[in-house]
Amino acid sequence: MGEQAPSRVGELVELDIGPVAHGGHCVARDEGQVVFVRHSLPGERVRARITEGRADSRFLRADAEEVLVASPHRVTPPCPYAGPGRCGGCDWQHASPAYSRELKAAVVSEQLRRLAGLELPVTVEPVPSPVDVDIGADAADRGLRWRTRVEFAVGEGGHAGLRRHRSHDVIPLDDCLIATDAVVGTGVLGRDWTGSRSVDVVAPSGGPDVVVVPVPSGEGSAPRVVEHVAVGEWSHEFVVGARGFWQVHAGAAATFVGHVLDELAPRPGDRAVDLYCGVGLFAAALAHAVGEDGAVLAIESDAGAVADAEDNLRALPQVEIRGGTVDRVLRPLVRQGIRADLVVLDPPRSGAGRRVIRDVAALGARAIAYVACDPAALARDLAYAKDAGYRLDRLRAFDAFPMTHHVECIATLVREEPRERR
Repeated sequence: MGEQAPSRVGELVELDIGPVAHGGHCVARDEGQVVFVRHSLPGERVRARITEGRADSRFLRADAEEVLVASPHRVTPPCPYAGPGRCGGCDWQHASPAYSRELKAAVVSEQLRRLAGLELPVTVEPVPSPVDVDIGADAADRGLRWRTRVEFAVGEGGHAGLRRHRSHDVIPLDDCLIATDAVVGTGVLGRDWTGSRSVDVVAPSGGPDVVVVPVPSGEGSAPRVVEHVAVGEWSHEFVVGARGFWQVHAGAAATFVGHVLDELAPRPGDRAVDLYCGVGLFAAALAHAVGEDGAVLAIESDAGAVADAEDNLRALPQVEIRGGTVDRVLRPLVRQGIRADLVVLDPPRSGAGRRVIRDVAALGARAIAYVACDPAALARDLAYAKDAGYRLDRLRAFDAFPMTHHVECIATLVREEPRERR
């Protein structure tokens, strides 16, 4: 067995920074090796310290510790915990908010081109805060104070904080600038959480007051909170487990529902399918739009979310909820020949996958709204959809996670028209 190649961890190298890459870093090269560099921006020259990799590794990771030639888009990070070796919660504190959206748009475009063969311009749009949530115009413009749900890790001495990038080490904090004032105002960052591995803080839009949930806790299951969503004349209150899934940006749920309804244009009497329905956000909006003569089938695998969805949709008799994984629930329905007019697809970060996309296409919907939190997974599924007879009609991208590399996309798919024979 040959000797292991020497580690390059700790080396300080000068790098010319190239394009942005998916994951919150930019690409450079050193001695023929690809280097993914955090805390850098395209076009810069930096001194960076290697944090992962060996001389024969396929790629290296590094942190930019000194900027020799700065990008005109570089700003001083507003958060004192941002930077090499510090908190890993944010990726783009050193970029202006407008430029960070350009970087995210470049990532989405690159993933679509590489994985789906699609060439199209992408713009990442800011997500507006609800009118009843005042985070301050300055904070909103700077990408701060938007996060209503935060899971803080607990480190030595019982201090709450966030982890270093790609590390289990916890950085104690006295503030988190992307968390809302209500979250930070609980005093969670100044209390002793010895005995807990983490602590969740939730500032729901519909009450009760801010909820603090230590994990693990001897107090039984986590409490439920209420989230209020209003789009045009429609509004609904959703019961959600404090540790369950809900959009963390105060304005995201309403923004996404509004866009999905605009794109799908549901009609009274339509039959709709909501896959990975969670607590029933899209199902409730669709049920309102299709009316009592329509029907909505909602499928979700998480037992807690199914229980919440049953409560949230109980007053809507046109909605049927089925618990189970989407692939296992949907496949027998497709074999039975079930059809649908509209589909909402909101899968986890890993995407839906070829089999689910094939079964969704078999429903024959006139339009599909695909809500995606990972552009690579979305691009792969768009390629599967094209093979199954559906093309991308429109894509919008939203900056639902300012200061981080995450981006939410909503793709509208329609059936390919058969080519006319000559």
